[in-house]
Amino acid sequence: MANRFTQLKTREPAQRSAAPNVEERPVVIPNVRAAKPAPVRAAPKPQERTLDARVKLHRKLLEEINLVALEALPPDRMRLEVQTFVNDYVRQERLALNGAEVESLIDDLVDEMVGLGPLEPLLKDPTVSDILINGHENCFVERAGKLVKENIPFKDEAHLLRVVNKIVAAVGRRIDESSPMCDARMLDGSRFNAAIRPVGVDGPLVSIRKFSKNKMGLHKLVEFDALTQPMAEVLAAAVFARITTIISGGTGTGKTTMLNALSAFIPEDERLITIEDAAELQLQQPHVARMETRPANAEGIGELKQRDLVKNALRMRPDRVILGECRGEEAFDMLQAMNTGHEGSMATIHANTPRDAIARLEQMLGMTGMPMTVASIRSQISSAIGLIVQLTRLSDGKRKVTSVAEVTGMEGDIIQMQEIFTFRRTGMTADGGIVGHFEATGIRPRFLDDLLAMGVEFPGDYFDPSHKKPE
Repeated sequence: MANRFTQLKTREPAQRSAAPNVEERPVVIPNVRAAKPAPVRAAPKPQERTLDARVKLHRKLLEEINLVALEALPPDRMRLEVQTFVNDYVRQERLALNGAEVESLIDDLVDEMVGLGPLEPLLKDPTVSDILINGHENCFVERAGKLVKENIPFKDEAHLLRVVNKIVAAVGRRIDESSPMCDARMLDGSRFNAAIRPVGVDGPLVSIRKFSKNKMGLHKLVEFDALTQPMAEVLAAAVFARITTIISGGTGTGKTTMLNALSAFIPEDERLITIEDAAELQLQQPHVARMETRPANAEGIGELKQRDLVKNALRMRPDRVILGECRGEEAFDMLQAMNTGHEGSMATIHANTPRDAIARLEQMLGMTGMPMTVASIRSQISSAIGLIVQLTRLSDGKRKVTSVAEVTGMEGDIIQMQEIFTFRRTGMTADGGIVGHFEATGIRPRFLDDLLAMGVEFPGDYFDPSHKKPE
């Protein structure tokens, strides 16, 4: 049998000058009747002119146009109507706006009516992965792993609140003073979180993790140097061979992306059930059942937690259960499933190292309140989990698989692990980039025997520490 996995295409602040030694002089009271020159007013900048015109135009639209009828028109027709209205207004008011500024006004008004106003350009920008708003005047976006300040032209706090309420209402949630926090999935799949006053002290706090429309396969992660080709092939084969895998990492390290990429190697004849807080997984298998949690309603009832969904999933004849993020008492039911015929299940967890991931699972099992000894908890974990993939976002913004560790069992009361692959940091470039290389530790994983029985064999140098991939 050919090895199908070998074909992967993977300021410093300005120094304040010392105060000069000024000779003390008597205070002179100026003649208040002396004529003062009239202050010179600076001409408004183009952006300020456009913003002022947009506010007036929006108010005029509300007063003179039937917005309900306008929003019911097809997008092209609606844009034409708005364009005619804007051109007439600019001509009547004799505004000094050029063609680009007029087009910007039209885009803003259309976005305000049918979209999310000032957020629309960022939501359409493929280089932006996160949008973070700390009040209407303080906004940041993440590009290429780095946070940069962005000018998002919200008029005031009420304008930002209107956009937040529009997002929340579209997905059937609510946010107000009595319920000032909301976690939701936007219509395009992006993850949305908001906290308004009184929780948000300086105004609404909004976080949007954009949904990636381009599914990133394992070969792409290899191209981006998130891991090496041998590492990718071994991980893909382990998933195919039903080795239960936990993907560990901090916030924004790419855990969901890695889970998506590895799930592509699950055989298509298996039934998969995914459980998430916000549905983000994009599995390509034909037999996928997706479930999503639900918060409590206005009366405080109707909440569906991940644990409820995991319990229900086990009655739905799954071959594998894929948990978007394990962070609470659902860990107990997930481990039970992994130990009772659902090998090959997968989950993500927030942790900084593989050993920390094991410790976090122990804490989660303790959250169930069931009378379990430490030894029995660790025994459950060691028998359920086979592989831990550790992801890290480095200080230069790059995301790497920094460790692949195999859980080998128990020795006394200690869970035994062995690291198979690792990323060694060796230095830093002048511009802050991390220098390092991937290498094998020299340990051959125990599941290679299972792979060999399935006809999958890897070259010996895959696990040879002398073979390093330079950065």
